[in-house]
Amino acid sequence: MMHLAFAWLEHSWLGTGVNESKWAFAALEAGHLLSLAMLGGAVLLVDLRLLGWGMKDEPIHTLARTAKPWMMAGLIGMIVTGVPLLASLAESKYYGNEPFRLKMYFLAAALLFTFTIRLRLTTRERPTASALQMKAVAVVSVLLWSGVGLMGRGIGFY
Repeated sequence: MMHLAFAWLEHSWLGTGVNESKWAFAALEAGHLLSLAMLGGAVLLVDLRLLGWGMKDEPIHTLARTAKPWMMAGLIGMIVTGVPLLASLAESKYYGNEPFRLKMYFLAAALLFTFTIRLRLTTRERPTASALQMKAVAVVSVLLWSGVGLMGRGIGFY
């Protein structure tokens, strides 16, 4: 069933359009990487603060609120560029690609973690978590988002 969905996507107007264009894949890939950098920078800024490695005078909730639009713009950019990238080679490259599959697992886990546990911790004016809990959240966040990026990079080598 999943194989049919990937085949349909690659042969859809979107997949065909990207494949037939001379510049679309490269432009989408560049946008995807820039979006990942934007999202990663926003996430990392707050995670480094949670670890106590910088901006110690800045309240966590203020920094998280300031970084959130950048994180959301990066996430939206990743989705907007990632779907056509997937469509372009869905069946022929991504369907059986282990790093792609792992990237999607990391992405799902990172999104779930970011918009539940991490969000609750970073939006409170007075954190109820201990310093150790904040550091643990930051480490998990960095590991999950790093997994997304590393597995994304691994797609081309599989």
